[in-house]
Amino acid sequence: MKIQFLGAAREVTGSKHLIITDKGKRILLDCGMYQGKGMETDAQNRELGFDPEELDYVILSHAHIDHSGLIPYIYKLGFRGTIYCTPATRDLCAIMLKDTAFILQQDVRWYNKKMQRQHKPTIKPLFDANHAERCMHLFVTIDYDRLFHLTDDITLRFTNSGHMLGSAIVSLEVKERDGVKRIAFTGDIGRPHSYLLCPPQPFPQCDYLITESTYGDRLHEERLVTENEFLSIVEDTCVKNKGKLIIPSFSVGRTQDIVYVLNKLYNEHRLPSINVYVDSPLSVNATNIFKLYTDLMNDDVRETMLYDKDPFGFNSLTYITDIHESKALNNDKRPCIIISASGMLEAGRVKHHVANHIEDPTTTILIVGYCTPTSLGARIQDPKKKYISIFGFDHKKLARIKKIEGFSGHGDYKEMIEYLGCQDVNKVKHTFIVHGEEHAQSEFKDHLYEAGFRGISIPERGEEVEI
Repeated sequence: MKIQFLGAAREVTGSKHLIITDKGKRILLDCGMYQGKGMETDAQNRELGFDPEELDYVILSHAHIDHSGLIPYIYKLGFRGTIYCTPATRDLCAIMLKDTAFILQQDVRWYNKKMQRQHKPTIKPLFDANHAERCMHLFVTIDYDRLFHLTDDITLRFTNSGHMLGSAIVSLEVKERDGVKRIAFTGDIGRPHSYLLCPPQPFPQCDYLITESTYGDRLHEERLVTENEFLSIVEDTCVKNKGKLIIPSFSVGRTQDIVYVLNKLYNEHRLPSINVYVDSPLSVNATNIFKLYTDLMNDDVRETMLYDKDPFGFNSLTYITDIHESKALNNDKRPCIIISASGMLEAGRVKHHVANHIEDPTTTILIVGYCTPTSLGARIQDPKKKYISIFGFDHKKLARIKKIEGFSGHGDYKEMIEYLGCQDVNKVKHTFIVHGEEHAQSEFKDHLYEAGFRGISIPERGEEVEI
């Protein structure tokens, strides 16, 4: 059996790992898109490293675009195999892939205008909404903890990873000529104490572990600290300075966490009397899907719903889908909170909100999640940068930039090590570290070694390993 690491290898985005069995079955773990570099990632995304027509299966750990975003592209190129995931992942992909197609068209339209002015070649989008819709027919859903036979020789099981709605650890057992091989792929590992989701569940013993390492070099804040710090930023920005709090947030997962906390503060009569806007059509659709899966929520959410039927709604909260209402927010001088996608500030309506308010010293831009080093979300946090280029125009950075780590859906290194303790380290023959920046991976390797894991490596993109 061979494993080839085709994405999220010594970097965070573009998760793709190809397994080729002795009998020639080709299984792709995740089919993620490279993100965080604007149009610079276009060439990376087009170079898959495999022929989609030869794939038998795609197995998705979860719906985030850096794990699922190229499914319409491989469909366009001829993939007609089966895509396996959990039911919630399938429902989220149905809206997220279509949204990604829309963003791609916008980005390519802007890029081509720039190229035409420079008399340079133009490009076409990786895929369109038609591909995003048609590929959904290939999805087959499997519930958590159900043993499913892909073939007589290959079994699949999903275990709740607690990272986002529907996210899963992928466990495969493959009968080979030299015996049974057990592979576990973590996708992204969640936190033991999420605002919404149940904690990650132990997964079956593996021989070979492929693990993420996004926060392999840091620790998160405590949840209570996060809530108090968040409320302090709201009061300082919207009450004291009478400004706007702009929160770039991923539409799926992070936005629902933030809304839930605001709803909690509202119910406790601690939230100031200000308007809160969720300005993202995708966030609205995703929140409706979250409401369908309350059985996957943790005890806190279920207890809240005993007296509050809608933990994602309160009187001062407005969900916005109309583009004209979104634009009107930029001219509204009243203090408010605007939650809008995308989380890395690479696309979407939030980019316009930031462009319109970054020179306003009463504004606070609050970063609540991981941003790849090359993204606008990362550049805006650099204290050395006094000017920020947005949509080709330089803006003086006068707004205050704040960051809270506690909303992250990724476990920190301590939480990940504790979770991976569900494995007998003496039975894990090799561990492959993926999905992390170089420094985070290096430190996480040390933490794994201290925890008793041996045979640890950090594969390069394109590296092929025989197991």
